[in-house]
Amino acid sequence: MKNIFLLFLGFLSIQLSYAEVDALKLLKVSDLARGGLESGLEWNVTIKNTEGNETSLREFQIKAKGVDSIAVAISPERNKGEVFLFNDRTMWFFKPSLKKPISISAKQRLTGQAANGDIATTNYARDYNASFEKEEKINNDNTNVLMLKAKEKNTTYDQIRYWISIKSGLAVKADFLTLQGKLFKSATFEYDNKISYNGLSLDFISKMTIVDSNNNSNESILIYQQPKVGKFSDVIFNVNGLKR
Repeated sequence: MKNIFLLFLGFLSIQLSYAEVDALKLLKVSDLARGGLESGLEWNVTIKNTEGNETSLREFQIKAKGVDSIAVAISPERNKGEVFLFNDRTMWFFKPSLKKPISISAKQRLTGQAANGDIATTNYARDYNASFEKEEKINNDNTNVLMLKAKEKNTTYDQIRYWISIKSGLAVKADFLTLQGKLFKSATFEYDNKISYNGLSLDFISKMTIVDSNNNSNESILIYQQPKVGKFSDVIFNVNGLKR
């Protein structure tokens, strides 16, 4: 009986290890469609916010390379020229009226339901420890459900429940949770864009809809346009270059 119990524990350990490795692989694949490329990549994103009967728009131009990315506000006019710079997990904000950039948090609200970190490239495989929870069908799509827990305090979200399509390898839904595990907003994803990368045509995110879990009439829709691979100098991601 003891030997059988030990064998069972060994088998369980192997299964858990496999789930962890598999979850990491799933994240790495899904990250590619949300900007997680080592080479340079750029796109525009328009954020449409709805809160009650009020709507607003903001637009950014994004350039990214590896763990760095920079978002420059191009509209509305009052925000034009504002810069959000991401150096790995460190984030900076600068605007023409400032003498030097200031340090900010990825968790802070950018606009509507979107946090600062939502406009950066997604690298969940780097930022989160992932574990497999279950399989679940969403809109006739079989998915693997992962639980992601932040490795560091300066990530955009503390915990994420993440649904990844088994067929496509693309993330289709995310629940954003507090450190205590309470749901406060959810997101869904669409992928109607394509990028050419290393001779391959890859799916790239076209729409992210973030909804307040306490009031589903409050939402932010991020529309991604004109994504393309590019080559950028490291200079544009240097915080010292933002000084007035």
